Amino acid sequence: MVTPPTLISPDELSHLLNTPGVQVIQVTSLEVYREGHIPGAVPILPDDLICGIPPAPGRLPTVEKLNRVFGNIAYAPDTKIVVYDDEGGGWAGRLAWTLDVIGHDHWCYLDGGLHAWKANGLPLVTTLTPVEPHHVNLSVRSTPIAEIDDIAPRLSDDDLLIWDCRSIDEYHGTRRSAARAGHIPGAKHLDWVDLIDVKNHRTLIKNAEALLREHGIVRSKDIVTHCQTHHRSGLTYMTARLLGFPRIRAYHGSWSEWGNRTDTPVETGPPTPS
Repeated sequence: MVTPPTLISPDELSHLLNTPGVQVIQVTSLEVYREGHIPGAVPILPDDLICGIPPAPGRLPTVEKLNRVFGNIAYAPDTKIVVYDDEGGGWAGRLAWTLDVIGHDHWCYLDGGLHAWKANGLPLVTTLTPVEPHHVNLSVRSTPIAEIDDIAPRLSDDDLLIWDCRSIDEYHGTRRSAARAGHIPGAKHLDWVDLIDVKNHRTLIKNAEALLREHGIVRSKDIVTHCQTHHRSGLTYMTARLLGFPRIRAYHGSWSEWGNRTDTPVETGPPTPS
């Protein structure tokens, strides 16, 4: 993987606004964007980042859809992109993953997103940021993407580590969100919400790698992370990237795909001891 991306604080970003070569993208509903966004930020909607097709609506959209979405924000491949959302990093991370997929490695995450920006007393605007849409011709690289065929044949491979970031009830199988409940055999569990410091404006926790290590998620492994639709795992993917983990992918079909098939193995109950 390329040079790790970085966190950027609200104060640091405030000094970069209107800098040529920097684009700020807010991933929220249009209603939230219209209520107030960082000056100069352009919107991408969560639905812009997913295919929306059951039973696995969170899979990557077609290249044609990506071309429309990124063309509409006047995307340029030589820009530094700052991603943020209003929830603590799920959708921002999904955009970060998408940027990796299209080969745009020069991005950073506004730590805490809209919550931290507001808490720092920084200005918001309600007017739509003007852009001139143009044609883009994106290509998809497979490096950040995991598919069933990358996982199922390797479940006995000690080098492969599956990071399930859903709730513990979903992981155990006591809460059903697909035709079958449970988890991928051998998967490690760490809930995405445990990475968010809710007492500090929804910034990333400071000891993220130590927490991952406590749950058996270590940088030496070939890591694949997932949730239900690769929304929550946007944050876990992004966190691993920010930490500089050399091998991190996201299973974009996630449990909505795995749990709705009949030919994929499923376990229930607590994690298997390491």
